Amino acid sequence: MPTQTRFLRPCWTLCHREIVRFARQRSRVIGALGTPLIFWLLVGFGLGRSFLLPGADETISYLEYSYPGAIAAILLFTAIFSMISIIDDRREGFMQGVLVAPVSRTSVVFGKVFGATVLAVGQAAIFLFLAPVATISLSFSGVIATVGAMTLVALGLSGLGFWMAWLMDSTQGFHAIMNLVLLPMLVLSGAFFPPSGSGKLLQWIMTVNPMTYAVALLRWSMYAGGGPGAAGHRISLPMALGITCLFGAATLGLSIHAATRKASMALQ
Repeated sequence: MPTQTRFLRPCWTLCHREIVRFARQRSRVIGALGTPLIFWLLVGFGLGRSFLLPGADETISYLEYSYPGAIAAILLFTAIFSMISIIDDRREGFMQGVLVAPVSRTSVVFGKVFGATVLAVGQAAIFLFLAPVATISLSFSGVIATVGAMTLVALGLSGLGFWMAWLMDSTQGFHAIMNLVLLPMLVLSGAFFPPSGSGKLLQWIMTVNPMTYAVALLRWSMYAGGGPGAAGHRISLPMALGITCLFGAATLGLSIHAATRKASMALQ
């Protein structure tokens, strides 16, 4: 089998399988999209105009400020928890069959990661239709930029989810570890409150949190480099883009390393 075929065919097959499996599980669709939506609407309308973003116009409501954060939450939870399928595939024997087949293990990583990325971006893109509710006017170029930013963020998060799931042998352990990591990553990212209004310790944690730069990138893309996307934090567009790309490269590298060096764990 040609090298190109050994990579592309299993990559596409695994990606397609992830999408089909997700579409058949309506509870996952409702849970991944509904939870951030309800949280955003309840908290956004609850705080309303009582929220004041430092350095921004006083007319900016919390509903508008937290809108990019809600999209980040959809990307985070969909991308990460899609990787539970790795543990299920190992338990059912499917992953063992994939690993003994004459295919590149790198293609296994990219197939699963691309599948989770498509699911995350697809759900987050649906959420873009609610931009008018947040009084955000997205231009065509803004939509394209936002979808591109969502793709970069979802790739990094999917890589993180793959790496963690590959090292786990139970869904319970995966949920426990990921909740321990996910909630602080999301909450301390500037998604729901600006870093500039936090204490010094929290500001330091938010500075080293890769999700902080992912959320900043989403804000920059939605507002085309200005407006509330630049207010409340000091992260420039090049820095947000660069660190998000580095995070994606790092998580994909960890996933490939785990799949090639610790494949025996998946065969257990």
